[in-house]
Amino acid sequence: MPDAVVIGAGPNGLVAANVLADAGWSVEVLEEQPEPGGAVRHDRGVDPDFVNDLFSSFYPLAAASPVLTALRLQDYGLRWSHAPSVLAHPLTDGSCAVLDRDVGTTAASLEAFAPGDGAAWERLLGVWQRLHPDLLNSLFTPFPPVRSAARLALRLRAAGGLRMARSLVLPVRRLGEEEFGGQGGRLLLAGNALHADLAPESAGSGGFGWLMAMLGQTYGFPVPVGGSGALTQALALRLKARGGRVRCGQRVERIVVRGGRAVGVRTAVGDAVQARRAVLADVAVPALYGDLLEPEQVPAQLLDDLRRFQWDFATFKVDWALDGPVPWQAEQASRAGTVHLADGMDELTRFTAQIAMRQVPDRPFLLFGQMTTADATRSPLGTESAWAYTHMSREIAADAADEGITGRWDTKDQELMADRVERQVERFAPGFRSLIRARRILAPPTLEALDANLCGGAINGGTTAIHQQFVFRPVPGTGRPETPVPGLFLASAGAHPGGGVHGAPGANAARAALHRHRPPGLARAQRLLSRRDRTGTARSAMPRKES
Repeated sequence: MPDAVVIGAGPNGLVAANVLADAGWSVEVLEEQPEPGGAVRHDRGVDPDFVNDLFSSFYPLAAASPVLTALRLQDYGLRWSHAPSVLAHPLTDGSCAVLDRDVGTTAASLEAFAPGDGAAWERLLGVWQRLHPDLLNSLFTPFPPVRSAARLALRLRAAGGLRMARSLVLPVRRLGEEEFGGQGGRLLLAGNALHADLAPESAGSGGFGWLMAMLGQTYGFPVPVGGSGALTQALALRLKARGGRVRCGQRVERIVVRGGRAVGVRTAVGDAVQARRAVLADVAVPALYGDLLEPEQVPAQLLDDLRRFQWDFATFKVDWALDGPVPWQAEQASRAGTVHLADGMDELTRFTAQIAMRQVPDRPFLLFGQMTTADATRSPLGTESAWAYTHMSREIAADAADEGITGRWDTKDQELMADRVERQVERFAPGFRSLIRARRILAPPTLEALDANLCGGAINGGTTAIHQQFVFRPVPGTGRPETPVPGLFLASAGAHPGGGVHGAPGANAARAALHRHRPPGLARAQRLLSRRDRTGTARSAMPRKES
């Protein structure tokens, strides 16, 4: 019998298992799919000569994550690669905003849009440099992050206090207007905010766009050499080296609760896997409380709150094998790993407004990935492994282009939408479609079939909007990995701090489980050791009597 059973071998599940194994626990990970990785996998399904990531591709949060850094995955074969430039946002007039790891290059790009915008970018970067150590610690530790938040408050005061706090909760359209005179800087912030489901007019989208942009400026948008699954492979190899076990093709159907405590799981084929100490669930929040537990095991208030749980947007993705580099009208885009495609801020607003009205957007905002540009191992010399994805409503009421897309996502829907995506690329790269050797379509139901956590094509485990973050994630009054069932811990992106490949939900769940089973007196011993580390001598916790 293992000490812990982890449901799901996505990055959070594998991180949780590694943290537990490091503490000496025996761990078994059960994964429904035939291979581990969740939304961090690649294959050669588009063309045998091309590596295509199935889901996620670029990992600035992984590069910044103290959780993943501590695991030293480079010792297990993980290597990172960068495109010459991080990100580009071209416009149809041939101009282009560029985010580059060299701040001077970024600033010069924005200066071309409006005098003074390069200096404005450098000011935002300066704020980030003062805040980012404690800001990242606050994001990647359990809520509430008392120590790091206290340090962050002091740094925030030095960086402008309430004025800066106001900036972080602004809609990204307003933040861009206050900081930049031209479109370039505004588009870098807004496009990054739309990596999640945050419209330009959404409260807090400014802070998220700034965060992602500054991560790109500082860490780049790196990719694992050889394909995104290389990150999964490193996590799995590390776990195996510590005695952990991953079993694929094992769909968990029920969490077994006995005596009011989670004691194991039952699989779809009826196998029982007991857990001596804890069950950790790297699963979507509605699935955990609505499917894996019996209704009587979940408090009525939580069930009521779950009815208000909001998913993030659905996702539609196309993968390509291209016979040559993308013929961008703006040459700067050819050097970027990630390219944002929307012809200005108003087009971004129009796109999100159509989603809000449950329409299929007629000019979808695209995140476009040039994977061979970022990692030369992805396809033969002179070709490009590429993809694009866009967001849309989970429920479709109409097609803004009046082409008859219904939201059933049958073959007709998929082909019509993929053609629309390619026409959007053609606006910025005339001749793109002539380079397509092969393509693969991943509609929302396809994404969910490949990873049940991507319910309806949602990729962030629930909306990133401020009303479902921090103490409100996944529902009001939570914000921590503990659940109402003792011995059961939430380890998925549905928990704080949310989506992105950084491992924090998994690590937080593992640490909560370890804390629950910490031997009596260990906390006091750890405090004494901490004092010894600081002073060089161990001091008694009891006051000494003066002689």
